[in-house]
Amino acid sequence: MRNKAGSLFWNLKQFRTLVLTSRTMRLYPLGLCKPKIVYSDWNTLNDFCKRMQSSGIIRYLFQDAFILKSDVGFQKKGISTVTALRIDRLLCARRLSFDSKQSLVSVDKSNDGLKKVNFHHEVSNEDVLNNKTKPNRISNSTLSQECNSFSDVLDTFSKAPTFPSSNYFTAMWTIAKRLSDEQKRFEKQLMFSHPAFNQLCEHTMREAKIMQYKYLLFSLHAIVKLGIPQNTLLVQTLLRVTQERINECDDVCLSVLSTVLEAMEPCRNVHVLQAGFRILVDQQVWKIEDVLTLQAVMKCIGKDAPNALKRKLEMKALKELDRFSVVNSQHMFEVLAAMNHRSLILLNECSKMVLGNIHGCPLKIMINILQSCKDLRYYNLDLFKGLADYVATTFDIWKFKKVLFLLVSFENLGFQPVDLMDLFMKRIVEEPESLNMKSIISILHVYSTLNHVYKCQNKEQFLEVMASALTGYLHCISSKNLLDAVYSFCLMNYFPLAPINHLLQKNVLSELLTSDDMGKNVHKLHILDTCLKLDDIVYHKDIDLSLPQLPQEPPSLPNAKVAEVLSSLLGGEGHFSKNVYLPPNYHIDFEIRMDTNRNQVLSLSDVDTTSVTDIQRVAVLCVPKSAYCLGSSHPRGFLAMKMRHLNAMGFRVILVNNWEMDRLEMEDAVTFLKTKIYSVEALPAAAVNLQST
Repeated sequence: MRNKAGSLFWNLKQFRTLVLTSRTMRLYPLGLCKPKIVYSDWNTLNDFCKRMQSSGIIRYLFQDAFILKSDVGFQKKGISTVTALRIDRLLCARRLSFDSKQSLVSVDKSNDGLKKVNFHHEVSNEDVLNNKTKPNRISNSTLSQECNSFSDVLDTFSKAPTFPSSNYFTAMWTIAKRLSDEQKRFEKQLMFSHPAFNQLCEHTMREAKIMQYKYLLFSLHAIVKLGIPQNTLLVQTLLRVTQERINECDDVCLSVLSTVLEAMEPCRNVHVLQAGFRILVDQQVWKIEDVLTLQAVMKCIGKDAPNALKRKLEMKALKELDRFSVVNSQHMFEVLAAMNHRSLILLNECSKMVLGNIHGCPLKIMINILQSCKDLRYYNLDLFKGLADYVATTFDIWKFKKVLFLLVSFENLGFQPVDLMDLFMKRIVEEPESLNMKSIISILHVYSTLNHVYKCQNKEQFLEVMASALTGYLHCISSKNLLDAVYSFCLMNYFPLAPINHLLQKNVLSELLTSDDMGKNVHKLHILDTCLKLDDIVYHKDIDLSLPQLPQEPPSLPNAKVAEVLSSLLGGEGHFSKNVYLPPNYHIDFEIRMDTNRNQVLSLSDVDTTSVTDIQRVAVLCVPKSAYCLGSSHPRGFLAMKMRHLNAMGFRVILVNNWEMDRLEMEDAVTFLKTKIYSVEALPAAAVNLQST
């Protein structure tokens, strides 16, 4: 009895030192309204005791203290009114229910003047959780192993809730990762309709300020991943509490918070939390010890983060470079792309580690690396060749679809993996049944854009197989996909009659000319029309496509240095033309007219008096790097087709690389163009020697 009296006095002493605040909150677990808060000051212990005596039901925990009081008879459907007394150290909110017959406390005086405090309980076995029946704390891993559905988790919660409530949400998210998409949708419907779900939401909001910060983040992450709407009171409450307690972040919490912010959609509270997160990272960046945590933070920091913060994170990553594992190096490309920070030192070092440990690298990781390189405009030929050579060497172990994904990634970078593309062509010829409509469109796009089939030994077989496969889908292919496929065949100088005939039907053309992409469609149809007229093909129908005229591109300024070189070399601007446009929308930077022996350049005034048969037209094209495959002088698909069509029109085509011309001195540039324009017999001896070397 003395122990009980001492315990009560100790607790009363703690209450004397506190300013107790009563807060009445209307809790709508999935509502969009704010809590209704009524403040009343309980500044004295006597006032507090009066309220305790006047209450019908008291829920309490004398363990450094979180007290919940609800008034008798004030309960509405879907709404629970809770009075919360916040004490210094908030640990947990236990539910202890007493029936209305109990007398809470009675005080007697003994002979020695001491007070005896007796607790009288007349409680039912259902409501009181004594030491024998009190539920043991259960972890989310145990829950996820024992339960097979969301409803099982909620049933477990409803029978005997344990602290913290975050374990139940985390367990449901763990279960969700094992389910198919259809099963997830069904389970979510059952979860929202489960009678214990609202109660779990209430418990989670109630415990948000007292549970460990990492559990708060785990619950928020699981709730978002489970698809609970972000504009609900539950999610917004957890967001606000996360903001208030953000200074409690350690390495683990930083990593989880990064994942949470990545998963959430933009809103006001998310923006505030993101801003606080950046400030926290700026303060704690040098204290981060784990490399994975550092990368998670860098990935979450955002593309619009201050450059100073990005550079600080880069310096931290460089400092930890010696501790990078192979996985860290592979992941670094995606991290830098996510924060839009092109750190050449980090990228180069990680590229070396990736190539040094390429064996066993998953194809998904390779595709992510290539996509990140494109986003960062990082073109490392050694890296690309190493990845392509590895897949080509182990080609037999890769599935058809995965190799196609890799080739699409290489095409996005403009890189032509010759050996790998040859092997893939061979597999297509041997296994045409592997082709479906989507893969046909993708393969044609890759091979035509990279201009790969022009010298291949099995070119004809490959093109026949692709045309035959496309013909098999003509009954169900969309007009847009059909146009893309035929355009790819045009780039490869191959013209299958069945797809072309189907494309030129009036209803298909009408659909293409009235779609949202009419401009692109008209351009591709003009290319097809030009191919049918200029290329050496036999087409049995006389076609006259009535296509809208393409808008003429605004005249671009010709390469000033090339113009100056030509003027110096040819004797003035009267010997060449600038910005010449030819149908269907081909642009020539400079046109020169010469005699057929390429010995003499004709002035523009002399052209009218010279027989057409005695004139050789020369087209000088100033070409950027993007017109070639990466790291080579191999022209890409459109440039190759343009050269082919100009040759058919009677032009001799001269390609001048802009970046090479910019590096040359004036004298060297004149010599270079002289060797390109004149025949060997017409060149002076010095120019001949230069050309031979």
